[in-house]
Amino acid sequence: MNEIEIVGLGDSGEGIGSFEGLKIFVEGALPTEKIQVQIVEVKKNYALGKLEKILIESSDRVQPQCKYFPACGGCQIQHLNYQAQLKIKQQKVIDAVERIGKIFDAEILPTLGMKNFSNYRNKMQFPVGKIDGNFVCGCYEKKSHKIIDVADCLIQREGNNKILRAVKLLAKKFNLEPYDEKKHTGFLRHIMGRVGCTGELMIVLVTANKNFPQAKNFCAEIKKILPEVTSIQQNIQPEKNNVILGRETKILFGSSTIIDRLGNLRFNISARSFFQVNTAQAEILYQTALNFAELTGNEIVIDAYCGTGTIGLFMSKLAHKIIGIEIEPAAIEDAKKNALENKISNAEFFVGDAVKFIPKLYNKKIFADVVVVDPPRAGCAKKVLETFAAMQPKKIVYVSCNAATLARDLKILLELGYKTTKIQPVDMFPQTAHIESVAQIVKI
Repeated sequence: MNEIEIVGLGDSGEGIGSFEGLKIFVEGALPTEKIQVQIVEVKKNYALGKLEKILIESSDRVQPQCKYFPACGGCQIQHLNYQAQLKIKQQKVIDAVERIGKIFDAEILPTLGMKNFSNYRNKMQFPVGKIDGNFVCGCYEKKSHKIIDVADCLIQREGNNKILRAVKLLAKKFNLEPYDEKKHTGFLRHIMGRVGCTGELMIVLVTANKNFPQAKNFCAEIKKILPEVTSIQQNIQPEKNNVILGRETKILFGSSTIIDRLGNLRFNISARSFFQVNTAQAEILYQTALNFAELTGNEIVIDAYCGTGTIGLFMSKLAHKIIGIEIEPAAIEDAKKNALENKISNAEFFVGDAVKFIPKLYNKKIFADVVVVDPPRAGCAKKVLETFAAMQPKKIVYVSCNAATLARDLKILLELGYKTTKIQPVDMFPQTAHIESVAQIVKI
Protein backbone atom coordinates (compact mmCIF):
# COMPACT_ATOMS: atom_id res chain seq x y z
CA MET A 1 0.00 0.00 0.00
CA ASN A 2 1.37 3.41 -0.98
CA GLU A 3 0.56 6.88 0.33
CA ILE A 4 0.30 9.64 -2.30
CA GLU A 5 -1.00 13.19 -2.57
CA ILE A 6 -3.49 14.05 -5.33
CA VAL A 7 -2.52 17.19 -7.26
CA GLY A 8 -4.97 17.29 -10.18
CA LEU A 9 -7.76 15.63 -12.14
CA GLY A 10 -7.45 13.63 -15.38
CA ASP A 11 -9.61 13.85 -18.48
CA SER A 12 -12.09 11.35 -17.04
CA GLY A 13 -12.16 12.89 -13.56
CA GLU A 14 -9.56 10.60 -11.98
CA GLY A 15 -7.29 11.96 -9.28
CA ILE A 16 -3.66 12.38 -10.37
CA GLY A 17 -0.73 11.78 -8.05
CA SER A 18 2.74 10.28 -8.27
CA PHE A 19 4.88 7.68 -6.52
CA GLU A 20 8.61 7.31 -7.07
CA GLY A 21 8.37 9.50 -10.18
CA LEU A 22 5.52 7.52 -11.78
CA LYS A 23 2.23 9.31 -12.47
CA ILE A 24 -0.73 7.49 -10.92
CA PHE A 25 -4.41 7.87 -11.88
CA VAL A 26 -6.85 7.06 -9.07
CA GLU A 27 -10.61 7.01 -9.66
CA GLY A 28 -12.57 8.70 -6.88
CA ALA A 29 -9.69 10.74 -5.48
CA LEU A 30 -9.71 14.55 -5.44
CA PRO A 31 -7.01 17.24 -5.54
CA THR A 32 -5.39 18.12 -2.16
CA GLU A 33 -6.30 14.69 -0.75
CA LYS A 34 -3.75 12.38 0.80
CA ILE A 35 -4.71 8.76 0.16
CA GLN A 36 -3.66 5.18 0.45
CA VAL A 37 -3.61 3.59 -3.00
CA GLN A 38 -3.08 0.12 -4.36
CA ILE A 39 -1.33 -0.03 -7.74
CA VAL A 40 -3.46 -2.30 -9.96
CA GLU A 41 -1.86 -1.79 -13.37
CA VAL A 42 1.45 -0.35 -14.54
CA LYS A 43 1.77 1.10 -18.05
CA LYS A 44 4.86 2.49 -19.80
CA ASN A 45 4.51 6.06 -18.52
CA TYR A 46 1.85 5.85 -15.81
CA ALA A 47 -0.02 3.55 -13.45
CA LEU A 48 -3.63 2.95 -12.45
CA GLY A 49 -4.39 2.87 -8.75
CA LYS A 50 -7.32 1.80 -6.58
CA LEU A 51 -8.36 4.17 -3.80
CA GLU A 52 -8.14 2.22 -0.53
CA LYS A 53 -8.43 4.95 2.11
CA ILE A 54 -8.63 8.73 2.29
CA LEU A 55 -6.15 9.93 4.91
CA ILE A 56 -6.74 13.66 4.45
CA GLU A 57 -10.03 14.57 2.77
CA SER A 58 -10.50 17.54 0.46
CA SER A 59 -12.67 20.35 1.83
CA ASP A 60 -14.32 20.35 -1.63
CA ARG A 61 -15.57 16.75 -1.36
CA VAL A 62 -19.38 16.49 -1.22
CA GLN A 63 -21.92 13.69 -1.01
CA PRO A 64 -23.08 12.77 -4.57
CA GLN A 65 -26.81 13.33 -5.15
CA CYS A 66 -27.24 10.51 -7.67
CA LYS A 67 -27.78 6.93 -6.50
CA TYR A 68 -26.09 5.58 -9.64
CA PHE A 69 -22.80 7.39 -8.93
CA PRO A 70 -19.96 6.37 -9.12
CA ALA A 71 -20.71 3.19 -11.11
CA CYS A 72 -22.47 5.07 -13.93
CA GLY A 73 -20.12 6.59 -16.49
CA GLY A 74 -22.43 9.50 -17.32
CA CYS A 75 -21.00 11.75 -14.59
CA GLN A 76 -17.47 11.69 -13.20
CA ILE A 77 -17.17 14.43 -10.56
CA GLN A 78 -20.41 14.56 -8.59
CA HIS A 79 -18.29 14.14 -5.44
CA LEU A 80 -16.67 17.56 -6.05
CA ASN A 81 -18.50 20.75 -5.06
CA TYR A 82 -19.62 22.89 -8.00
CA GLN A 83 -17.42 25.95 -7.44
CA ALA A 84 -14.39 23.65 -7.28
CA GLN A 85 -15.53 21.98 -10.52
CA LEU A 86 -15.46 25.38 -12.24
CA LYS A 87 -11.96 26.20 -10.98
CA ILE A 88 -10.59 22.81 -11.98
CA LYS A 89 -12.08 23.13 -15.48
CA GLN A 90 -10.42 26.51 -15.93
CA GLN A 91 -7.12 24.97 -14.82
CA LYS A 92 -7.64 22.12 -17.27
CA VAL A 93 -7.77 24.63 -20.13
CA ILE A 94 -4.74 26.52 -18.80
CA ASP A 95 -2.71 23.31 -18.49
CA ALA A 96 -3.58 22.13 -22.00
CA VAL A 97 -2.89 25.48 -23.65
CA GLU A 98 0.48 25.83 -21.92
CA ARG A 99 1.60 22.19 -22.11
CA ILE A 100 0.34 21.27 -25.60
CA GLY A 101 -0.09 24.63 -27.28
CA LYS A 102 3.04 26.23 -25.78
CA ILE A 103 0.99 29.41 -25.43
CA PHE A 104 1.64 31.38 -22.24
CA ASP A 105 0.31 34.86 -22.97
CA ALA A 106 -3.38 34.17 -23.69
CA GLU A 107 -5.89 35.34 -21.08
CA ILE A 108 -7.83 32.34 -19.81
CA LEU A 109 -10.91 33.57 -17.99
CA PRO A 110 -12.77 31.96 -15.05
CA THR A 111 -15.27 29.29 -16.09
CA LEU A 112 -18.85 30.47 -16.61
CA GLY A 113 -21.07 28.10 -14.62
CA MET A 114 -24.78 27.51 -13.95
CA LYS A 115 -27.00 28.49 -11.03
CA ASN A 116 -28.95 25.25 -11.36
CA PHE A 117 -26.53 22.54 -12.44
CA SER A 118 -28.91 19.55 -12.42
CA ASN A 119 -31.45 18.39 -15.04
CA TYR A 120 -29.85 20.44 -17.81
CA ARG A 121 -29.58 18.01 -20.74
CA ASN A 122 -32.17 18.50 -23.48
CA LYS A 123 -30.99 15.35 -25.29
CA MET A 124 -30.74 11.75 -24.09
CA GLN A 125 -29.31 8.74 -25.91
CA PHE A 126 -29.11 5.59 -23.81
CA PRO A 127 -28.11 2.09 -24.96
CA VAL A 128 -30.48 -0.83 -24.48
CA GLY A 129 -29.54 -4.35 -23.44
CA LYS A 130 -30.26 -7.38 -21.28
CA ILE A 131 -28.72 -8.37 -17.96
CA ASP A 132 -29.69 -11.78 -16.53
CA GLY A 133 -32.62 -11.85 -18.94
CA ASN A 134 -33.94 -8.47 -17.82
CA PHE A 135 -34.43 -5.45 -20.11
CA VAL A 136 -32.07 -2.60 -19.12
CA CYS A 137 -31.44 0.90 -20.43
CA GLY A 138 -29.15 3.65 -19.15
CA CYS A 139 -25.54 4.80 -19.23
CA TYR A 140 -22.57 2.49 -19.58
CA GLU A 141 -20.63 1.62 -16.46
CA LYS A 142 -17.27 3.37 -16.35
CA LYS A 143 -14.70 1.84 -18.71
CA SER A 144 -17.06 -0.88 -19.91
CA HIS A 145 -20.10 -1.59 -22.06
CA LYS A 146 -22.11 -2.93 -19.12
CA ILE A 147 -25.32 -0.93 -18.92
CA ILE A 148 -26.35 0.68 -15.63
CA ASP A 149 -30.16 0.45 -15.59
CA VAL A 150 -31.47 3.97 -14.96
CA ALA A 151 -34.96 5.24 -14.17
CA ASP A 152 -34.16 8.85 -13.31
CA CYS A 153 -30.96 10.58 -14.51
CA LEU A 154 -29.90 13.59 -12.44
CA ILE A 155 -28.52 15.59 -15.38
CA GLN A 156 -31.36 14.89 -17.85
CA ARG A 157 -34.34 17.20 -18.27
CA GLU A 158 -37.39 15.58 -16.68
CA GLY A 159 -38.99 15.11 -20.10
CA ASN A 160 -36.17 12.78 -21.10
CA ASN A 161 -36.57 10.80 -17.89
CA LYS A 162 -40.28 10.44 -18.71
CA ILE A 163 -39.35 9.18 -22.21
CA LEU A 164 -36.91 6.69 -20.72
CA ARG A 165 -39.45 5.22 -18.31
CA ALA A 166 -42.29 5.11 -20.86
CA VAL A 167 -40.26 3.49 -23.65
CA LYS A 168 -38.78 0.91 -21.27
CA LEU A 169 -42.29 0.00 -20.16
CA LEU A 170 -43.63 -0.34 -23.71
CA ALA A 171 -40.53 -2.05 -25.06
CA LYS A 172 -41.24 -4.87 -22.62
CA LYS A 173 -44.96 -4.86 -23.44
CA PHE A 174 -44.36 -5.06 -27.21
CA ASN A 175 -41.42 -7.46 -26.81
CA LEU A 176 -38.89 -5.21 -28.54
CA GLU A 177 -35.84 -7.42 -28.19
CA PRO A 178 -32.72 -5.52 -27.03
CA TYR A 179 -29.79 -5.57 -29.40
CA ASP A 180 -26.82 -7.74 -28.44
CA GLU A 181 -23.67 -5.99 -29.65
CA LYS A 182 -21.57 -9.17 -29.38
CA LYS A 183 -23.95 -11.52 -31.20
CA HIS A 184 -25.45 -8.79 -33.43
CA THR A 185 -28.94 -10.00 -32.71
CA GLY A 186 -32.05 -8.23 -31.46
CA PHE A 187 -33.96 -5.13 -32.52
CA LEU A 188 -33.79 -2.09 -30.20
CA ARG A 189 -30.32 -0.54 -29.86
CA HIS A 190 -30.79 2.89 -28.29
CA ILE A 191 -33.51 5.13 -26.90
CA MET A 192 -33.02 8.76 -27.83
CA GLY A 193 -35.04 11.68 -26.51
CA ARG A 194 -35.13 15.44 -26.99
CA VAL A 195 -36.97 18.09 -24.99
CA GLY A 196 -38.06 21.31 -26.71
CA CYS A 197 -38.35 24.81 -25.31
CA THR A 198 -42.04 24.46 -24.35
CA GLY A 199 -41.73 20.91 -23.04
CA GLU A 200 -42.66 19.08 -26.23
CA LEU A 201 -40.87 15.74 -26.63
CA MET A 202 -39.18 13.86 -29.48
CA ILE A 203 -38.62 10.10 -29.23
CA VAL A 204 -36.22 8.26 -31.53
CA LEU A 205 -36.00 4.46 -31.40
CA VAL A 206 -32.69 3.32 -32.85
CA THR A 207 -33.19 -0.16 -34.27
CA ALA A 208 -31.03 -2.79 -35.96
CA ASN A 209 -33.50 -3.26 -38.84
CA LYS A 210 -36.63 -1.72 -40.37
CA ASN A 211 -39.07 -4.45 -39.33
CA PHE A 212 -41.37 -2.79 -36.77
CA PRO A 213 -44.92 -4.15 -37.25
CA GLN A 214 -45.98 -2.88 -33.79
CA ALA A 215 -45.06 0.73 -34.67
CA LYS A 216 -48.63 2.07 -34.94
CA ASN A 217 -49.77 0.54 -31.65
CA PHE A 218 -46.52 1.54 -29.96
CA CYS A 219 -47.05 5.18 -30.96
CA ALA A 220 -50.65 5.13 -29.78
CA GLU A 221 -49.59 3.81 -26.37
CA ILE A 222 -46.79 6.36 -26.06
CA LYS A 223 -49.22 9.19 -26.78
CA LYS A 224 -51.52 7.97 -24.01
CA ILE A 225 -48.68 7.99 -21.50
CA LEU A 226 -46.96 11.15 -22.80
CA PRO A 227 -49.39 13.47 -24.58
CA GLU A 228 -46.61 16.09 -24.86
CA VAL A 229 -44.84 13.91 -27.47
CA THR A 230 -44.89 15.68 -30.86
CA SER A 231 -42.47 13.43 -32.77
CA ILE A 232 -41.79 9.69 -32.77
CA GLN A 233 -39.17 8.39 -35.18
CA GLN A 234 -37.33 5.19 -36.01
CA ASN A 235 -33.67 5.41 -36.93
CA ILE A 236 -32.25 2.28 -38.59
CA GLN A 237 -28.65 1.42 -37.65
CA PRO A 238 -27.79 -2.03 -39.09
CA GLU A 239 -24.00 -1.69 -38.92
CA LYS A 240 -21.85 -3.80 -36.60
CA ASN A 241 -20.22 -0.85 -34.86
CA ASN A 242 -20.70 1.54 -31.93
CA VAL A 243 -22.04 4.45 -33.99
CA ILE A 244 -25.36 5.36 -32.39
CA LEU A 245 -27.38 6.65 -35.35
CA GLY A 246 -27.77 5.13 -38.80
CA ARG A 247 -28.34 7.04 -42.03
CA GLU A 248 -32.04 6.27 -42.46
CA THR A 249 -34.76 7.79 -40.27
CA LYS A 250 -38.51 7.13 -40.57
CA ILE A 251 -41.20 9.34 -39.05
CA LEU A 252 -43.68 7.17 -37.16
CA PHE A 253 -45.75 10.01 -35.72
CA GLY A 254 -45.85 13.81 -35.86
CA SER A 255 -43.15 16.21 -36.95
CA SER A 256 -39.61 15.50 -38.17
CA THR A 257 -38.24 18.25 -35.91
CA ILE A 258 -38.59 19.72 -32.45
CA ILE A 259 -38.29 23.41 -31.54
CA ASP A 260 -35.82 24.95 -29.12
CA ARG A 261 -34.78 28.55 -28.53
CA LEU A 262 -31.55 30.47 -28.11
CA GLY A 263 -32.28 34.05 -27.16
CA ASN A 264 -34.96 35.30 -29.55
CA LEU A 265 -34.22 32.66 -32.18
CA ARG A 266 -36.20 29.47 -32.86
CA PHE A 267 -34.38 26.37 -34.04
CA ASN A 268 -35.77 23.27 -35.75
CA ILE A 269 -33.80 20.24 -34.61
CA SER A 270 -34.08 16.89 -36.38
CA ALA A 271 -33.11 13.49 -35.02
CA ARG A 272 -29.64 13.56 -36.59
CA SER A 273 -28.89 17.26 -36.15
CA PHE A 274 -26.31 18.61 -33.74
CA PHE A 275 -27.64 21.04 -31.16
CA GLN A 276 -25.97 21.86 -27.86
CA VAL A 277 -27.42 19.63 -25.13
CA ASN A 278 -27.47 22.42 -22.54
CA THR A 279 -29.72 25.16 -23.93
CA ALA A 280 -29.15 27.68 -21.11
CA GLN A 281 -25.37 27.46 -21.34
CA ALA A 282 -25.42 27.33 -25.15
CA GLU A 283 -26.84 30.84 -25.16
CA ILE A 284 -23.94 31.98 -22.96
CA LEU A 285 -21.47 30.10 -25.19
CA TYR A 286 -22.76 31.70 -28.39
CA GLN A 287 -22.98 35.15 -26.84
CA THR A 288 -19.32 34.75 -25.91
CA ALA A 289 -18.50 33.74 -29.49
CA LEU A 290 -20.40 36.79 -30.74
CA ASN A 291 -18.52 39.07 -28.33
CA PHE A 292 -15.18 37.58 -29.41
CA ALA A 293 -16.01 38.12 -33.10
CA GLU A 294 -16.33 41.89 -32.43
CA LEU A 295 -18.60 42.40 -35.43
CA THR A 296 -19.46 45.88 -36.73
CA GLY A 297 -22.08 44.94 -39.30
CA ASN A 298 -19.75 44.93 -42.31
CA GLU A 299 -18.17 41.48 -41.96
CA ILE A 300 -18.58 38.28 -43.95
CA VAL A 301 -18.57 35.39 -41.45
CA ILE A 302 -17.89 31.80 -42.47
CA ASP A 303 -19.43 29.34 -40.01
CA ALA A 304 -17.60 26.06 -40.57
CA TYR A 305 -19.16 22.92 -39.05
CA CYS A 306 -22.34 25.01 -38.79
CA GLY A 307 -24.73 22.21 -37.83
CA THR A 308 -28.28 23.57 -37.71
CA GLY A 309 -26.90 27.10 -38.09
CA THR A 310 -27.05 28.03 -34.42
CA ILE A 311 -23.86 30.10 -34.09
CA GLY A 312 -24.12 31.73 -37.51
CA LEU A 313 -27.75 32.74 -37.04
CA PHE A 314 -26.94 34.00 -33.56
CA MET A 315 -24.26 36.24 -35.13
CA SER A 316 -26.33 37.30 -38.16
CA LYS A 317 -27.81 40.36 -36.44
CA LEU A 318 -24.34 41.97 -36.29
CA ALA A 319 -22.80 40.60 -39.52
CA HIS A 320 -23.12 41.66 -43.15
CA LYS A 321 -23.36 38.03 -44.35
CA ILE A 322 -23.17 34.53 -42.84
CA ILE A 323 -21.99 31.55 -44.90
CA GLY A 324 -22.56 28.23 -43.14
CA ILE A 325 -20.89 24.97 -44.19
CA GLU A 326 -21.81 21.51 -42.87
CA ILE A 327 -21.26 18.00 -44.22
CA GLU A 328 -24.58 16.63 -42.86
CA PRO A 329 -27.42 17.36 -45.37
CA ALA A 330 -30.22 17.07 -42.77
CA ALA A 331 -28.55 19.69 -40.60
CA ILE A 332 -28.30 22.10 -43.55
CA GLU A 333 -32.00 21.62 -44.30
CA ASP A 334 -32.71 22.52 -40.68
CA ALA A 335 -30.36 25.54 -40.91
CA LYS A 336 -32.16 26.87 -43.98
CA LYS A 337 -35.52 26.33 -42.29
CA ASN A 338 -34.24 28.08 -39.16
CA ALA A 339 -33.08 31.10 -41.17
CA LEU A 340 -36.44 31.32 -42.94
CA GLU A 341 -38.53 30.99 -39.78
CA ASN A 342 -36.43 33.59 -37.96
CA LYS A 343 -36.70 35.94 -40.98
CA ILE A 344 -32.93 36.09 -41.40
CA SER A 345 -32.04 36.96 -44.98
CA ASN A 346 -28.26 37.47 -44.69
CA ALA A 347 -27.38 33.81 -44.05
CA GLU A 348 -26.70 31.08 -46.63
CA PHE A 349 -26.02 27.45 -45.84
CA PHE A 350 -24.25 24.84 -47.97
CA VAL A 351 -23.67 21.10 -47.75
CA GLY A 352 -19.98 20.32 -48.05
CA ASP A 353 -16.63 19.53 -46.52
CA ALA A 354 -15.07 22.77 -45.24
CA VAL A 355 -11.65 21.77 -46.61
CA LYS A 356 -13.05 21.47 -50.13
CA PHE A 357 -15.73 24.13 -49.97
CA ILE A 358 -13.76 27.08 -48.58
CA PRO A 359 -11.21 27.05 -51.46
CA LYS A 360 -14.17 27.28 -53.85
CA LEU A 361 -15.28 30.45 -52.06
CA TYR A 362 -11.72 31.73 -52.21
CA ASN A 363 -11.58 31.12 -55.98
CA LYS A 364 -14.82 33.10 -56.33
CA LYS A 365 -13.12 35.94 -54.42
CA ILE A 366 -15.40 35.45 -51.41
CA PHE A 367 -13.22 36.10 -48.38
CA ALA A 368 -14.09 35.80 -44.71
CA ASP A 369 -13.50 38.64 -42.29
CA VAL A 370 -14.26 36.23 -39.44
CA VAL A 371 -14.19 32.43 -39.39
CA VAL A 372 -16.20 30.63 -36.71
CA VAL A 373 -15.43 26.97 -36.15
CA ASP A 374 -17.09 24.48 -33.79
CA PRO A 375 -15.53 21.10 -34.68
CA PRO A 376 -16.07 17.66 -33.11
CA ARG A 377 -13.88 16.49 -30.21
CA ALA A 378 -11.08 15.50 -32.59
CA GLY A 379 -10.63 19.18 -33.48
CA CYS A 380 -9.64 20.43 -36.93
CA ALA A 381 -7.35 18.67 -39.40
CA LYS A 382 -4.25 20.74 -40.14
CA LYS A 383 -5.46 21.19 -43.72
CA VAL A 384 -8.66 22.79 -42.41
CA LEU A 385 -6.67 25.28 -40.34
CA GLU A 386 -4.41 26.02 -43.31
CA THR A 387 -7.53 26.63 -45.41
CA PHE A 388 -8.84 29.11 -42.83
CA ALA A 389 -5.50 30.93 -42.68
CA ALA A 390 -5.28 31.14 -46.49
CA MET A 391 -8.41 33.30 -46.47
CA GLN A 392 -6.62 35.69 -44.11
CA PRO A 393 -9.59 36.54 -41.87
CA LYS A 394 -9.07 39.22 -39.25
CA LYS A 395 -10.30 36.87 -36.54
CA ILE A 396 -10.99 33.18 -35.95
CA VAL A 397 -13.45 32.27 -33.20
CA TYR A 398 -12.88 28.65 -32.16
CA VAL A 399 -15.54 26.85 -30.09
CA SER A 400 -14.13 23.64 -28.60
CA CYS A 401 -15.35 20.74 -26.47
CA ASN A 402 -11.84 19.31 -26.00
CA ALA A 403 -9.11 21.37 -24.34
CA ALA A 404 -6.31 19.15 -25.67
CA THR A 405 -7.27 19.37 -29.36
CA LEU A 406 -8.03 23.07 -28.95
CA ALA A 407 -4.51 23.63 -27.62
CA ARG A 408 -3.01 21.60 -30.48
CA ASP A 409 -4.92 23.63 -33.06
CA LEU A 410 -4.06 26.96 -31.44
CA LYS A 411 -0.39 26.04 -31.74
CA ILE A 412 -0.83 25.30 -35.47
CA LEU A 413 -2.70 28.56 -35.98
CA LEU A 414 0.12 30.47 -34.26
CA GLU A 415 2.54 28.94 -36.79
CA LEU A 416 0.15 30.13 -39.53
CA GLY A 417 0.20 33.72 -38.28
CA TYR A 418 -2.73 33.76 -35.82
CA LYS A 419 -2.34 34.57 -32.13
CA THR A 420 -4.73 33.49 -29.37
CA THR A 421 -5.70 36.50 -27.26
CA LYS A 422 -8.22 35.05 -24.81
CA ILE A 423 -10.13 31.90 -23.99
CA GLN A 424 -13.44 31.67 -22.13
CA PRO A 425 -14.29 28.26 -20.59
CA VAL A 426 -18.04 27.62 -20.34
CA ASP A 427 -19.43 24.79 -18.23
CA MET A 428 -21.81 23.06 -20.64
CA PHE A 429 -21.59 19.75 -18.77
CA PRO A 430 -21.83 20.15 -14.97
CA GLN A 431 -21.00 17.05 -12.89
CA THR A 432 -18.76 15.75 -15.69
CA ALA A 433 -15.08 16.28 -16.44
CA HIS A 434 -15.83 17.90 -19.81
CA ILE A 435 -15.39 21.60 -20.56
CA GLU A 436 -16.37 23.76 -23.52
CA SER A 437 -14.27 26.79 -24.45
CA VAL A 438 -14.36 29.74 -26.83
CA ALA A 439 -11.04 31.11 -28.11
CA GLN A 440 -10.48 34.47 -29.80
CA ILE A 441 -7.67 34.26 -32.35
CA VAL A 442 -6.44 37.31 -34.27
CA LYS A 443 -4.23 37.77 -37.31
CA ILE A 444 -0.73 38.88 -36.33
